Amino acid sequence: MKQIACCWSSAFSRYLGIVVVLLATAVVAYGPARAASGGETKSAAGLTVYLGVVPAELVKGPGPHSADRSMHGGSPRGSHEHHIVIAVYDSTTNARIEDATVTAKVSGLGLSGPQKTLEPMKIADTITYGAFFNLTADLYTIRVTVQRSSSQPVVLDFKYDHRRP
Repeated sequence: MKQIACCWSSAFSRYLGIVVVLLATAVVAYGPARAASGGETKSAAGLTVYLGVVPAELVKGPGPHSADRSMHGGSPRGSHEHHIVIAVYDSTTNARIEDATVTAKVSGLGLSGPQKTLEPMKIADTITYGAFFNLTADLYTIRVTVQRSSSQPVVLDFKYDHRRP
């Protein structure tokens, strides 16, 4: 029985890896096309932050054993659910920052939206941060705050256009 559990764990890990690669590809391919004029990369106070937004369907995967069951408590099931992914780098050394607390506040035009602490996600031995948000057709400000223990919080505002053409 132990051997079966080990094999199942290994197969699930491979499946999760495939889902993560697809998600990363979608962030690169889908995210920039949807970003507003502000772009998906911002730098401030020695940090460079990359933003990716993908439909939750790309994370959910098929079947009852999909990778989303463990990610952020499982993905929500609404039709407007999206996964926001943040990668943080040191602007000088280009080293990935993996010891931060990252939050995102997603606000529609003229509205104050929800704020969530993004969960660290290990992808190919690197850390990114992510959470699910409900995004209907609107212009959004995504306020990302990066807090490291040794410094003041760094706040970056991204403009994100999620209107349908």
